[in-house]
Amino acid sequence: MDFLKGVGVSPGIAIGRVFLKEDIAIEIKNETIQNPEEEIKRFKDAIEKSKQQLQELYEYALKKVGKHEAQVFAAHTMILEDEELIEKVNEKIRTEFKNVEWALKEVTDEFIKLFEEMDNEYLKERALDIRDVTLRMLRNLSGIEDHSLVLLKEPAVVVAKDLTPSDTAQMDKDKVIGFITEEGGKTSHSAIIARSLEIPAVAGLSGITSQVKHGDMVAFDGSEGKVYIHPDEKTIKHFKEKKERYEQRIQLFEQLKNSEAITKDNIRLEVACNIGSPADVDRVIEKNADGIGLFRSEFLYMNRNDFPSEEEQFDAYKTVAQKMKEKPVVIRTFDIGGDKELSYLDFPKEMNPFLGCRAIRFCLERIDLFKTQLRAILRASAFGNIKMMFPMISIFDELVQAKQILEEVKESLRNEGIAFNEKMEVGMMMETPSAALLADLFAKHVDFFSIGTNDLIQYTLAVDRLNPHVSHLYSPYNPSVLRSIKNIIDAAHKENVWVGMCGEAASDPKLVPVLIGMGLDEFSMNPASVLEVKWMIRQHSREEMKAVAEQVLKFATADEIERFLESNDNIHLF
Repeated sequence: MDFLKGVGVSPGIAIGRVFLKEDIAIEIKNETIQNPEEEIKRFKDAIEKSKQQLQELYEYALKKVGKHEAQVFAAHTMILEDEELIEKVNEKIRTEFKNVEWALKEVTDEFIKLFEEMDNEYLKERALDIRDVTLRMLRNLSGIEDHSLVLLKEPAVVVAKDLTPSDTAQMDKDKVIGFITEEGGKTSHSAIIARSLEIPAVAGLSGITSQVKHGDMVAFDGSEGKVYIHPDEKTIKHFKEKKERYEQRIQLFEQLKNSEAITKDNIRLEVACNIGSPADVDRVIEKNADGIGLFRSEFLYMNRNDFPSEEEQFDAYKTVAQKMKEKPVVIRTFDIGGDKELSYLDFPKEMNPFLGCRAIRFCLERIDLFKTQLRAILRASAFGNIKMMFPMISIFDELVQAKQILEEVKESLRNEGIAFNEKMEVGMMMETPSAALLADLFAKHVDFFSIGTNDLIQYTLAVDRLNPHVSHLYSPYNPSVLRSIKNIIDAAHKENVWVGMCGEAASDPKLVPVLIGMGLDEFSMNPASVLEVKWMIRQHSREEMKAVAEQVLKFATADEIERFLESNDNIHLF
């Protein structure tokens, strides 16, 4: 049966009737007004009402999906407080005698156009935030309340052109059994919240809203992105069986919560989690992960008006360390730049931001900010098993300079009589081809490596993973990527340095057996994948998987490798 192909952004099986979310039309008239101050007051009142609604949404999302996901509403409040936006609207009202609705639309349209024309996918998606905030204000100005998802009384698959963060944060998991959108991708806010709520979702399915209507039956797998409209009985049966198997998998994995990740030949491996804020730790503990393999500290710097202070960072790192008790917490120093910009920092315009001043390069330019973070991390190391790593090291001098700055901070703390763990492990991310080639040299100067496959693949293959024209070339199965990973692991082990992986490949069911065979020591991932990877590890022996890994490295193409892994009888895929 024919299907439509979108981007799978949240795993799970959905079979159900469509609830077509149609945006409420708001008629915006271009009117000339007599009293500008009266319009400005209406504008101010709408801002205050919107801020109150966003605060309520923030608190609701905080309880339901966690602090990191709730931060989007703090970001929306920042848009409402943007002085440039407010001044431009007020000026248009005063000088052109425009009604506030029209003035707001014209000004925000300019901002939206500016973001949509940017090359950076992350910033493009911020245009959706401005649309969401603008729509909220226009509804408040017009006295219209959007009850679309509130009207959902029966379980359904929500289909929409796009879902705003406000929509997704208010979703009732018992009613929304899945959603499909025309816009968005894996990094959109709606996708992030869908994964947090464990709701199956597909994005980027152009034209879907015109191809379905209320009550149509659809079926899809949120991992694959294939959507079947009006599925026949055979297809529905297939998806029901698939859903049953998926739920059986989840139940089976849950039974492993208190089991260790030990291979069949009795080698214990670590299965850890990636987090972005202290609020995420509860899910790590819930899954009984072996630790935190990646604390993305840059999220502490985002969705705010200024850099976090030393005390704020210290409190965040200390909280995580204490919650995790004796389990390791690997903090990556902030990776700002590329697709992660700060609204309060004037980044230079770069032709290729992913190849520009990001991560350790930015830290070494802003040593003041770097030292503040290092002080916070070191101070927190006295309260738990904290380890630290530097991101995107590409040349040896960067590692030397970063470690030298770390020693200066340590000496400063000693002079102040402030306690820290003198033996705190220090490692580095392996995510550039140059670092992979020099792994034998780097391994002599660090305590551990953590392989960031998302960037390693991107840089090794010279492929922008967010560019739809070339994203098909982006593959973790590419032999050059897998050879780089093997080289990193071998070089590290010769120096008795342990190796983790915190990119998406660490939870890829087809790659986990290969990584076991290559000798990877730690797998770090989204908490939702922990138990499945633990199950995978327990199904294989390192000795048997060595032969599989050796065979994989002989292939010339990603397709050959993927086919080999899917058909190999020694690899246990659920």
